[in-house]
Amino acid sequence: ILDGRRGTEVILSNIGSEEATYRVELELRRMTPEGGLIDVEPDQANAAEQAALEMIRYAPRRITLPPGQPQAVRLSARPGAELPDGEYRVHMAFRAIPRPVRLTEEEEQELGVKLKLVPVYGVTIPVIVRHGRLEVSAALEQPRITRDGDHSELRLTVNRQGQASTYGDLQILRQGTGEVLYVARALAVYAEVPSREFSLPVGTDELARLNGPVRVEYREAAAAGGGLIAAIDTVLR
Repeated sequence: ILDGRRGTEVILSNIGSEEATYRVELELRRMTPEGGLIDVEPDQANAAEQAALEMIRYAPRRITLPPGQPQAVRLSARPGAELPDGEYRVHMAFRAIPRPVRLTEEEEQELGVKLKLVPVYGVTIPVIVRHGRLEVSAALEQPRITRDGDHSELRLTVNRQGQASTYGDLQILRQGTGEVLYVARALAVYAEVPSREFSLPVGTDELARLNGPVRVEYREAAAAGGGLIAAIDTVLR
């Protein structure tokens, strides 16, 4: 998350056993009410998305790393003077570029065309720029446990109001003692959706604990200060 006054860096590490080359790109994605992210082509971008692409600066854009080596990608935002207050977001994608594969002598002698599918591994992270004075609030609705055979889930809806996204961790505490019974990390409701329903897996041991009066809290990630975003007291069965 950037505020336009200072930059940051993202550390990319090659955890493989061979030298690898990575391509770094910016992409646009929109969240659906179900929590999915759909790709947005640049020619279909709205004004806020186009502004986000234009203000983000980063380098390098192509990295070759030996095994076990890290590399910092420098990242900053330069909002224009006339930019309206608001939240602007892109997604930074890191993708490994497949290395050329040499054909065996037997393959070279074969006639015809042979195709070999090579998976391209990558990871994408959101980059959010908050410009100006923004307000956001959230509320939790209908926390409940659902069961389907041996599979159990915690379901709840996060309703969001305001000009910014919410992003943080969910934790369930036992009322009266404050004992932490369940934690789910990195729950986001982006600014383009007013609400999102979450379906979170619950293990057998967790299911046994999640019975009775509890307090459900949605908090900022610890690195962002851990502030309370929303909370609700309820009874789970």
